[in-house]
Amino acid sequence: MVVIGVSGMPGAGKGVVSRVAESMGFQVIRMGDVIRDEARKRGEEPGETAVRLREEYGEYVVAEKCVERIQKAKSERFLIEGIRSPHEVEIFRENFPGFRVISVFSTRKTRFKRLKKRRREDDSSSYREFIERDERELGFGIGNVIATSDYMIVNEGPIWKIKNQTKKILRKLCEERR
Repeated sequence: MVVIGVSGMPGAGKGVVSRVAESMGFQVIRMGDVIRDEARKRGEEPGETAVRLREEYGEYVVAEKCVERIQKAKSERFLIEGIRSPHEVEIFRENFPGFRVISVFSTRKTRFKRLKKRRREDDSSSYREFIERDERELGFGIGNVIATSDYMIVNEGPIWKIKNQTKKILRKLCEERR
């Protein structure tokens, strides 16, 4: 089994990496979907739910829910999108030998432009809200995850560049697991 994680700040390009992985036969597990599903159940904003879940059940809760989803699935290749803390990396490494992390980096200016264009329900419409979200993400420990990742993709250029880099890394990681 191949299990790979993807990390990066909001708007960095994790979704592009996930779509490339899906096209290569990976099943994508989105940590943000776990949060958004729970937020809908609670009638809360996703950011609020992300904090509350961790306060209520511990730093590992979202990762543990993802591990459960992977264990129930039938695929042999998984990509976990949206890793935010070293605690989550720890859970995935304990459960999946050979687990690797790819981080995607883009500047704040680039990411804000992308989020304004994307307009997903939890995307910030004002720069102040965008910065607050960044600070919340950094509070989870995402900076440490990015700094200690196994692979780094800088996503400041045309989309074909991130797609090509992603394919190259995923192929390499699949070859290593054979």
